[in-house]
Amino acid sequence: MEPTKKIWMEGKLVDWNEAKIHILTHTLHYGLGAFEGIRCYKTSRGSAIFRLKEHIDRFFNSIKIIHLKIDYSPEEIIQAITRTIKANELEECYIRPITYIGYGGMGINHRGIPICTAIAVWPWGVYLGDGALTNGIRVKISSYTGHHINVNMTKAKVCGNYANSQLAKIEAIEHGYDEAVMLDPDGYVAQGSGENIFILRKGVIKTPPLTSILEGITRDSVITLAHDLGIPLKEELFPRDELYIADEAFFCGTAAEVTPIKEVDNRVLGNGKPGEVTRRLQQAFFNVVQGKDEKYLDWLYFI
Repeated sequence: MEPTKKIWMEGKLVDWNEAKIHILTHTLHYGLGAFEGIRCYKTSRGSAIFRLKEHIDRFFNSIKIIHLKIDYSPEEIIQAITRTIKANELEECYIRPITYIGYGGMGINHRGIPICTAIAVWPWGVYLGDGALTNGIRVKISSYTGHHINVNMTKAKVCGNYANSQLAKIEAIEHGYDEAVMLDPDGYVAQGSGENIFILRKGVIKTPPLTSILEGITRDSVITLAHDLGIPLKEELFPRDELYIADEAFFCGTAAEVTPIKEVDNRVLGNGKPGEVTRRLQQAFFNVVQGKDEKYLDWLYFI
């Protein structure tokens, strides 16, 4: 990754190389913490953060769900994010706020240990590799199952939840694929290792309902755009073999944006190229984040 100048830590901007924590930081050992992934885009009107309020709302919801408390309000975190972007003189960037349990004790009980918050920003291009947005990617059904709703808190973006995602991702890459698709505990398609998933079949888009998956903000945006474009869409469970025979499929997320899927488990989707509907939604999405769609300017937080 490309280092930037400053990272915000507990109200102070510190040098990138000095943004350090103790080896006995509690979250490092036990995984209880919450984070967000947000993007800032360059537009003709200046730099703008995509759906910042919704991301910060989810960040605070995650903190609440895992029963942590921080000394900052949502507005203070928003101000800290804009301050950090400006300090690093970035026109476009990825934004990573994180709240974690700090140094001060070990053991499962974290009561009495300081709760810390930090914000880092850095340039981050195409998440799933060069050519992913243009040509599409190859994915593999993972042997790792997505989280059960009563095992981990699936509506919270919890640090520890992503151990499962990492195992799925590495497995896919080691088998020659670009990304993993995870099934839910009942065997239905759930999501990617860090993305929401959509398929198109017989002219209708399907995406898994919000049962055991994170409430994706890009997912919500794509659903809204599909409705505006008059593309039929329903939230519905579907099995892996329906993914195999989909006409089109794509991932979406803050990092992945709108990434076409061209192949699943060595089964080519459609003609093996990003489909027309995927392209329409992808273009609509980039028009929004680049400030070209007047209808959705309220989704952009200009800094």
